[in-house]
Amino acid sequence: MSGDSDFGFSASTVCRLTGVTYRQLDYWARTGLVTPTIAVARGSGSKRRYGYADILEVKVIKRLLDAGVSLARARQAVECLRRALGADLAAASLVLSDAGSVLAHDDGELVDLLRGGQGVFNIVPLATVVAELSTTLREDPSTSEKGAVTA
Repeated sequence: MSGDSDFGFSASTVCRLTGVTYRQLDYWARTGLVTPTIAVARGSGSKRRYGYADILEVKVIKRLLDAGVSLARARQAVECLRRALGADLAAASLVLSDAGSVLAHDDGELVDLLRGGQGVFNIVPLATVVAELSTTLREDPSTSEKGAVTA
């Protein structure tokens, strides 16, 4: 569709909102870690367009990397999150250890994401990631792009 490029967020906007580099975002798109849901690049001159949920995934991956998780483990965790939560990232916290990851739902349910063992835990509250992105989108005048912001 020719109008697809009018919706969503450009790669440069995603980078600015999440703190990842364009090179990282491009690599993640090419390897399928975060695939833009609005429009994928199809040849020279075409642009990727990301939806709100895509930006949330990028922020979660960035948080995981910042917490010392390897990209391979972050990929596994995000795939498990997609299966366990769908789009409702704010409903849980991700608990990371040196040997595994557990998803802690608000209702107290724990889900072992990587079937790991014991270790020192770091908590990545996903509601904070959602809230930060929503605030950034509201405050950034350049995000007047036609993206569906639903949080």
